[in-house]
Amino acid sequence: MSRHSVRPAKKSVSDLALFGSGPAFKDPLHVGRPNIGNRRDFRRRVDDILDRRWLTNGGPYVEEFERRVAEFIGVKHCIATCNATVALGIVIRALGLAGEVIVPSFTFVATAHALQWQGITPVFCDIDPRTHNIDHRKVEGLITSRTSGILGVHLWGRPCPIAQLQTLANRHGLALLFDAAHAFACRYRGRRIGGFGDAEVLSFHATKFINAGEGGAVVTDDDDLAAEIRLMKNFGFSGFDKVISIGINGKMSELSAAMGLTNLESVDRFTRINRGNFELYGEGLSNIAGLSVIRHDEKENSNYQYVVLEVDAAKARLTRDQLLAVLQAENVLARRYFYPGVHRMEPYCSHFPKAGFRLPITEAVADRVLVLPTGTGVTKADIRKICAILRKAVVQHREVSATLGGQSNPR
Repeated sequence: MSRHSVRPAKKSVSDLALFGSGPAFKDPLHVGRPNIGNRRDFRRRVDDILDRRWLTNGGPYVEEFERRVAEFIGVKHCIATCNATVALGIVIRALGLAGEVIVPSFTFVATAHALQWQGITPVFCDIDPRTHNIDHRKVEGLITSRTSGILGVHLWGRPCPIAQLQTLANRHGLALLFDAAHAFACRYRGRRIGGFGDAEVLSFHATKFINAGEGGAVVTDDDDLAAEIRLMKNFGFSGFDKVISIGINGKMSELSAAMGLTNLESVDRFTRINRGNFELYGEGLSNIAGLSVIRHDEKENSNYQYVVLEVDAAKARLTRDQLLAVLQAENVLARRYFYPGVHRMEPYCSHFPKAGFRLPITEAVADRVLVLPTGTGVTKADIRKICAILRKAVVQHREVSATLGGQSNPR
């Protein structure tokens, strides 16, 4: 029995917590529960940091982390930062972006915020319904005299149409930047994500495939850009007491680097566990009317960090939000990533109230995607139980629907 569960598998619809039964899981089962590497190695590194009394400001663990990430990806430069949002902001400024930048709305809000924070207008582009990534066929029509760049997002670890976006960027003289927060250890045409465009931004937040507790990085092959970013993340210091440009405090700490290094050493184990979970979900959710797990391109390596379910409400006879309510009642805290789309959040919905008219695929996908718990903190028993709950809910859709009615705002 899973350590999370408190009662045996549900045998009838009345066993569902939605109808008053106890939840299937005693403790909440979250999406993005951190992957944790070898604790002994981490503690050894922490002890060394404490003995050195060197906690930040470019210590040996940050330098080692930068070197090993760059080697892993196959790029010349990795500049570690305190988080990925700061990394985005720094590289946006270092690239000299201004005016407008084309970006998908189906992403975490930080992608757009990093632009808007610097007075740059995010111009939202629709997505490909198959990949959920920015649709390159829609990009060119959004380019104006004010456009300075394209910011793609490798959603779910599935690479953007990189070649097509690079062609567009070259044709129009635009910068090309990628938010690769989901895509560490993933590949595009045989190459690891991180070495494309002018630069790519990685996230090492606790919920990501490889985490540093909190952290981010810019990876690039551009020597001049890397030098500028290194200045910017450290107040513009070029020496002990010499400041030569404007900058902020974007440095990664030694403790974060120690966690990042420890987890980096477990990349193969994390991938193996994630893939096993992904395949188990695929088996457990097969042949359930209206439910389909988004697949990965088997020709490309994936980290399998996200198990993304699409709900066809007409076939399932239940909406995505009704299924979410069923899971939440069982203490399965699945997520509606990235609902409702950045264009429907502030300040963007006030600035661009009609943006939804040109984002029909984004709005449709945002209404049907459900992300399920996975990673090293989830057991096979947990996954089987989650699949059984979803199957039971769809089979008994009339009773579930009658109880929830038109619910579209689960707790």
